[in-house]
Amino acid sequence: MRDRRFASLLVLLVVFALIAAACGDDGGGATTTAGNGGAVTTTAGDGGVTTTAGGGGVTTTAGGVTTTAGTAVPDDFQVGMILVGPKNDRGWSQAHFEAGLYVMDQLGLADSNLIVLDKMNVADRPETTIPDVVADMVDQGADVVFATSDDMKDGIEEAAAQFPEVPMIWSSGDNAWVDGKGYRPDLANLGNIMGRMEYGKAIAGCAAALTSQTGSISYLGPLINDETRRLVNSAYLGADYCWNTVRGNQDLPLSFDVKWIGFWFNIPGFTLDPTQVTNEFLAAGSDVVISGIDTTEALVRAGQAQDSGEAVWAVPYDFEDACSDAPAACLGVPYFHWGPSYLNVARNVLDGAFTADFVWAGPDWSDLNNPDTTAIGWFSGDALSADAQAALDDFIAGLASGDIDLWVGPLDYQDGSVWLADGEKATDFQIWYTDQLLEGIVGASAASE
Repeated sequence: MRDRRFASLLVLLVVFALIAAACGDDGGGATTTAGNGGAVTTTAGDGGVTTTAGGGGVTTTAGGVTTTAGTAVPDDFQVGMILVGPKNDRGWSQAHFEAGLYVMDQLGLADSNLIVLDKMNVADRPETTIPDVVADMVDQGADVVFATSDDMKDGIEEAAAQFPEVPMIWSSGDNAWVDGKGYRPDLANLGNIMGRMEYGKAIAGCAAALTSQTGSISYLGPLINDETRRLVNSAYLGADYCWNTVRGNQDLPLSFDVKWIGFWFNIPGFTLDPTQVTNEFLAAGSDVVISGIDTTEALVRAGQAQDSGEAVWAVPYDFEDACSDAPAACLGVPYFHWGPSYLNVARNVLDGAFTADFVWAGPDWSDLNNPDTTAIGWFSGDALSADAQAALDDFIAGLASGDIDLWVGPLDYQDGSVWLADGEKATDFQIWYTDQLLEGIVGASAASE
C-alpha cells in the first residue's frame, strides 16, 4: 500500500507543479514554516536558527509556528501516535492526543485516521516494546509515527532503524540535533520537536511569586533529567525575578523547593504519591505548588485545601484546560500546543519533503494562545488577582521583547560552581543540558542523591 501511495503522491506533485507553472505568480508572497523540513520564521528576541549540516537541521524559534497548505490529502493517509499516559490525563498525553485530532481536522481526515496507543509505560504495558508498537502501526498503514515521551528514546531509535522509510518524530528528544549530545546522523527518518516550555515555566514561577503570601513555593517534580532540571530552573528564575524585582520582597527571602515523585505521573507502588507530596508541601508552609508532572493532583489537592479555608494555590502543567479541575485554586497553566508543529510534519510527509530536524519551537508572542501558531501558551486562572495579572502581563511582555532575559549570569549551580559568569548569556546547549539545579533551589539535582 505504501508503494501505491507514493506513486499516487508523485503523480499529484507533478500535476500541481504543472498547474503552478501555468498559473505563474499567485500573489501570495513568500511562505515560511517552522516545522520539520521547512523554512524557518526568524523573530526578534530569541531568534531563529537553522542548520542542516549532516542532514539533521536544528530550528530554534521564539516566534511561534507558521503552517502552510500543501499537497492534496489522500483519504487513507494515517498518523500513528504513541502516548506515555492515558489520552485523557488532563496533561501531557492529552495535549499530544488533541494535537493529533487537530492534524486530522486540518487535513480534512476522519479521527479514525489517527492510530493511537496510550499508556505506553512499564507499569501499564510491561511486555510491550516501542518497536513492536511501531511495527503494528506501520502494518495498519501509518505514514508517520509520533513517539511522545522522553523515556521512549531507546525504543523509537530502534524502531527508526528498523523502518528507515517511515518518517518519525520523537517529541522532546535530541537525536536530530547536530550539536546535541545524542545526535544520531544514521537515523535520517527520526526528527525531534519540543516546545520552549522554559518560557511557560518562567511565567508560572512569576505568577506563583506574585500571589504567594509566605514566599514559600514548592515544585512537584516527575523524574530527574535534563528536561526536568531546566524546567525547574526556569520556574525558579521566574519566581525569583517577580518576588525580588517586581514585588521588592528582599526582606523576606524566597523559599523554593522541589521534590521528585519518580515518573511523569503516579504509579502506585513505583512512584511517590503526588497527592501526599503536595500535602507535605502545604504542611511545611508552602502556599503555592507548581506542578511539573503530567496530571493534576497538585491542583486538585490545593482546591480541596482552599475549600477548607486555606489560602493556597497551584499551577498545573501541560494541558490548556487543566485549570478546570479546580478553578478557584488555579493561578494559570503553561501548556503545550503541539498541533501546528505536528501539522507541519504531516504536510511535509505528504509533500515528500520530510527531513529529520531538531525543532525547539517557541510561543507566538504576538498571540500567545493562538491554537494555529503557538507552540506553548499560558492561560491565567480564576485565582490570579487583577493586580497580579497586570504585573504578569508586563513580565510576559518583557520576555517577548527580550527586555527580560532570565538566562544571563551571574548564575551558579547548587554546588556553588559557576553556570553562567557575570553578563554571560546561556546558549541553547547550556539551557537544554542543564547539569544541576540552580543555587537557591532546595532539592535533588540527580536521582542518585
